[in-house]
Amino acid sequence: MQTGRVYDDPHDGSTRVLVDRLWPRGVKREDPRIDEWLPHVAPSNELRRWYGHDPERETEFRRRYRHELVDADHAEALDALEKLVHAGPVTLVTATREVEHSHLPVLVRALDRR
Repeated sequence: MQTGRVYDDPHDGSTRVLVDRLWPRGVKREDPRIDEWLPHVAPSNELRRWYGHDPERETEFRRRYRHELVDADHAEALDALEKLVHAGPVTLVTATREVEHSHLPVLVRALDRR
């Protein structure tokens, strides 16, 4: 499983899954860089706004997001994502500029642990 930005051109033939709560700006719904969209696997709007990509809040953000991933809304979306991962190569994509400081590392770890 790989991670990347939604704005990057696909190059490996994997299924690109957008895992952001909001649709990215400037990207059309039929954009070929996105194969699937699973908004409910992303952090809640409240958590996303609280974090604001503030480096001082990153540790707490990751802890809170891990906690969110076990609630019913997130768990169902996580199950759907897990099925995609088992079906073939997947790239999780986000509109976030700094992927390594986004929710993607937490999500990848959660999928690895399943």
